[in-house]
Amino acid sequence: MKKKDTTPPPPEEPDASGSPPPAGAAEGAALVERPEDAVTRLEGEVAQLKDRYLRLAAEYENFRKRTTRERSESWGKAQADLIQRMVDGLDDLARFAHVDPAATDAQTLHAGAEMAERKLWKALEAAGLTRIDQTGVPFDPNQHEAVTLGPAATPEQDHTVGAILQPGYRLAETLIRPARVIVLNWTDGQA
Repeated sequence: MKKKDTTPPPPEEPDASGSPPPAGAAEGAALVERPEDAVTRLEGEVAQLKDRYLRLAAEYENFRKRTTRERSESWGKAQADLIQRMVDGLDDLARFAHVDPAATDAQTLHAGAEMAERKLWKALEAAGLTRIDQTGVPFDPNQHEAVTLGPAATPEQDHTVGAILQPGYRLAETLIRPARVIVLNWTDGQA
């Protein structure tokens, strides 16, 4: 069996303002805030929230400026990286532009131009560039632009790429330029 607690309640302590709590507060009656105190308290809360809002707005503005600056810097670094990869090939092309054609045979000029092209392609492929120039593949409007139709020799060649008029290019997953192609078309009864 439990013993009943017979200790007297603690004496009433004054609140922060120094005044004792209103009569009846100890008995569980609801406290009623004076209107002047409520206004003062609410004005303080509004000032706090306004300060918090202004700090968040300033923080967001700084974040937006920083990300814009970082995006610009990363774009510049990406362009510099691509140019750095290509300068060797460009130097080779510059050398060929200043070669005396009378003193150099056509075979040497041709071989030098091929070497410069391979160097440039190696740099561009390392950057993620691919060339779209396959014939005999199914026509894909997502990477090909049909310029005209041509006759197909067999039904299996229907709607395939017959010739590339201008190659297309893709950088990673982004299409830079579609390949301009002749699409083969099978017509029943063709000879």
